[in-house]
Amino acid sequence: MRKLDLSVHVAGIPLRNPVMTASGTFGYGEEFAAYVDLEKIGAIVTKGLSLKAKAGNPMPRIVETPGGMLNAIGLQNVGIETFIREKVPFLRKIATPVIVNFFGNTVEEYAALAERLDAIPEVAGIEVNISCPNVKHGGIVFGTDPKSAYSVVKAVRETTIKPLIVKLSPNVTDIVEMACACAEADADALSLINTITGMAIDLKTRRPALANVTGGLSGPAIKPVALRMVWQVSRAVKLPIIGIGGITTATDVLEFLLAGATAVQVGTANFMSPAASQQIVEDLEKYLRDNGIKDVKELIGALRV
Repeated sequence: MRKLDLSVHVAGIPLRNPVMTASGTFGYGEEFAAYVDLEKIGAIVTKGLSLKAKAGNPMPRIVETPGGMLNAIGLQNVGIETFIREKVPFLRKIATPVIVNFFGNTVEEYAALAERLDAIPEVAGIEVNISCPNVKHGGIVFGTDPKSAYSVVKAVRETTIKPLIVKLSPNVTDIVEMACACAEADADALSLINTITGMAIDLKTRRPALANVTGGLSGPAIKPVALRMVWQVSRAVKLPIIGIGGITTATDVLEFLLAGATAVQVGTANFMSPAASQQIVEDLEKYLRDNGIKDVKELIGALRV
């Protein structure tokens, strides 16, 4: 009897299963080690890094909403130097691929960070967060302008040989246009979607619930949008796709795979249950066994339209 195969490859990175964690929801990995067997999931994606440490936005910066949550953390992180000194030693101990998410405010910052990360052997791949404003061009978000996105990805590509994943913003008119721009700039894979911009209001105070006024909506509420975008992009580019958005169960994973994703990232579910990613892997394996599916790759892009 053939052994059940949950393994997939994303951008040349071998994963034991298609379940990854989403940046910003899993710390730097060590924070969840007491709750999750980190060697049972496919990959860890770290909290986004910048060249220098960032304190983030003022409180309150997280609010629960129907079917999800809004966050305006403001990309708080320890910075690349502290990451190398204090976080990498732990990551070195685990036999699970580590993908580092990072961002910048200029093309030069993105390139500089990519170059630093390229020299860290414990980093299996990098995920470029292009949902940031380009301070040199009027604050336009890199991820909403195809030319800006192309310039960032191309600059990063020229400074690293590591597998390069680009995380796409859903706050665009045409997600396919953005995906094609990143593919032309030699990205190795795409992850989508990032959060959708939204807001909430506190009726008692008549003020925004978030100090930042607006924030990023995540959780089950955005899953239909994410599925649609993954399906659209999978039909337009030949790159592997990592699906993100409202994944809380193995059923959600299966839907994303059918829509064309090779792997997925679990995000908001980690706040509801720290062990969510491992539980999803176990439930995914059970589904495959119960349904006589020997290889999870049989499901990728198998949607009947």
